[in-house]
Amino acid sequence: MDAPERALVPVHTVVEPAHEGRGIAGSLAREPYALAAREDVAVAPLCPYVAQWAERHPGQVPAAGPELIRAAKQWPAAHPGRF
Repeated sequence: MDAPERALVPVHTVVEPAHEGRGIAGSLAREPYALAAREDVAVAPLCPYVAQWAERHPGQVPAAGPELIRAAKQWPAAHPGRF
């Protein structure tokens, strides 16, 4: 997403039941923030798991502002060919 600022937008995280409890979802949630830090962009988590992970790790990730979250929620509807 490019507006209101460049951002990564995790939409959905899936871990198959056979692989639950191994920290895979946490690794998947952590990676967008690591990439965003390297690329100097924000993260606007739409995936409920990633959003909850970010709330539990406030010292590790910058919070996305409400304007960025609103724009991220509108972006998929505005770009249906990408999903």
